[in-house]
Amino acid sequence: MRRAAVVVGGAVLALAAFAASSAEETADPDDAGTRPMPDFLDGALWRVFTHLDRRTRLDVHDVSGRDRRVLWPPRWQVCTQYPAAGTGLDRRTTVMIGVVRKGETCPPRVRDARR
Repeated sequence: MRRAAVVVGGAVLALAAFAASSAEETADPDDAGTRPMPDFLDGALWRVFTHLDRRTRLDVHDVSGRDRRVLWPPRWQVCTQYPAAGTGLDRRTTVMIGVVRKGETCPPRVRDARR
């Protein structure tokens, strides 16, 4: 009986320690409010991945009209972004990035919509 109490007590202590460490990991001061959306236009797609929080929902698509898959971010440049730079960005916001391969120009309709 004594041994069972020690095992149960140890399990309760371990569970309490796990719960406390999980609470510390999920407590993030940025989660309470919004942060401004950076300006990614005309920059490298790789910059998007390095500047946004890893938990941000991200939708990247080819706007050239060729419907290519974006597999290697360093080879792509940003033509469009939503939300616009400076807009408040929170955990529920999905960031949408339109890209073309480096060396290509953004389609005219995309360039006109940015102005």
